[in-house]
Amino acid sequence: MRESLFETLIGAAVVAVAGIFLWFAIDRGGETQSQGDQYEVEARFNNVSGISRGSDVRIAGVKAGIVKSIEGDPERFEAVVTISLDEKWALPEDTDARVSTDGLLGGAYVALEPGGSFDNIPQDGTGEIKYTRGSVDLLTLFASFASGSGEGASDPATEPAAATDDGYPDEDYQ
Repeated sequence: MRESLFETLIGAAVVAVAGIFLWFAIDRGGETQSQGDQYEVEARFNNVSGISRGSDVRIAGVKAGIVKSIEGDPERFEAVVTISLDEKWALPEDTDARVSTDGLLGGAYVALEPGGSFDNIPQDGTGEIKYTRGSVDLLTLFASFASGSGEGASDPATEPAAATDDGYPDEDYQ
């Protein structure tokens, strides 16, 4: 009887701790909130693999904001990413946004590279980053590298000999 009471108390403690973790995850996993004085800009990407709501937005490696939302545009077949940035980052109009990763196995983030324009993106929520580059699918990149389907000079020793009209290789070809 004593062992079953002890096991019941341990089980209840485990369930209580799991409940606290669940409550914390639900509380923190809701809508991503902006902190401080921030403004929003939109950027359109052809591929946002690895990016999700709450992902970092970095300028020169420094966190400058977060990804607020990601939606698809069925008319242009693009991903529309809403970015929330600190107001201290006044971005030029020719700012470039790209999806980048922290190494091969690291998480994805949006990297902003400010341009040299004298005009800035409006900070009233109507601004848009016009120059974007989506994420690179590493699996496809490795597969194309492994299969040798990249563009470049070919090796004449591995090319088949030119055929004549009768279908047999031409002896004079080299």
